Parts: sequence; structure tokens; C-alpha cells
Amino acid sequence: MLLLNIDYVPGREFEALGIVKGTVVQSKNFGKDFMAGMKTLVGGEITGYTEMLNEARQIATKRMVDEAAALGADAVVNIRYGSSSVMQGAAEVITYGTAVKFR
Repeated sequence: MLLLNIDYVPGREFEALGIVKGTVVQSKNFGKDFMAGMKTLVGGEITGYTEMLNEARQIATKRMVDEAAALGADAVVNIRYGSSSVMQGAAEVITYGTAVKFR
């Protein structure tokens, strides 16, 4: 499946099938959360959180692609990502775009 964050596919005509999305709420691991708290004392990247959000984006993207595939899509265009804190220690990651079928 072709995934693009632009609203067209160069050299291809398509019909829009509809909006597709994938979402996941990911919680932090207590051990990693503790180490992240320690990291804030000295500064720098909190790799445990980076890994958590990367994994959440991968899961959300797969769910969006599965939804697009169920519609018979060849691609998803205009892909966007968003995230928000749902509760203490958990974040939601959402990805969405327009499923399209090539002509």
C-alpha cells in the first residue's frame, strides 16, 4: 500500500474512497517511567518514551492501512499523525488519511 503525506499521487488519477484512521492508546512501562524521571534531572532524550511513541505510531499506521485495505484502496494520501495525553502515563496516537483507488 502506498502511503503519502501529500494530497495527490504524482502521475496517477484516483477516486477517493473515504477517510481511514488508526488509533492506539499506549501506556508507559513503570520501569521506563522511573528511569525517564531520573533522566529529567540531567537532561537529554528520553529514549524509553521515544521508543513507546514510535511503536504506537507503527500500530496506528497498521490499523489505518488495514482499514484502507478493507475498502479496496491502493493508497492512502494526505496522511497526518496526532497525539495527546489520555490520562497520567498514557498517550493516544492517531493517524488518518484518505483512502484512494487508482483508475
